[in-house]
Amino acid sequence: MSYLLLIGGFLAAAYSTALDTQMTNWTLFVPAAIVAIVGVFIIKKRTRGDARSESVLTANRAELRESLNNIVRDLEQIINDSDSLSTAELRNAIDDKLRNDLRRFADARESMVHLYGLQAYADIMSDFAAGERYVNRVWSAAADDYDAEAVAYLHRAQAQFKDATERLEAAGRTAAAV
Repeated sequence: MSYLLLIGGFLAAAYSTALDTQMTNWTLFVPAAIVAIVGVFIIKKRTRGDARSESVLTANRAELRESLNNIVRDLEQIINDSDSLSTAELRNAIDDKLRNDLRRFADARESMVHLYGLQAYADIMSDFAAGERYVNRVWSAAADDYDAEAVAYLHRAQAQFKDATERLEAAGRTAAAV
């Protein structure tokens, strides 16, 4: 229903502006725009309610922890194997071992605000985003055959993801204590 309001309002507003190329029919445009705006508010309210549901928060809490732990573990393995990996194998290891967990964490990240608060979200995401940038830099350095740079940024990425994991665990302990 809310999407119908949005679509119908948008189409009616667009139609009202197409009737006359010199002047907008405001008596048609304004109500149509209001209907579209009401549709947007209903969609946002429903989405916000879904994001705060206990089942979504519980599932996302587990996704956040598991994906970060997997990233730290897999980075450790990649670092340990980095001496024996060619640059192509390093890129493949990043794609095969890290990309899915990076995506899983990013998909669940919005729940952190509801679970732990905005400050914890900002702190965790700052570390996560830096780690993700470093992983992307490793991939690019490996693609350009800069082995020393790739290994250096592997260590930086791991440090950032460890910090994000520690902050997530601390936020979880704080939320559980409240």
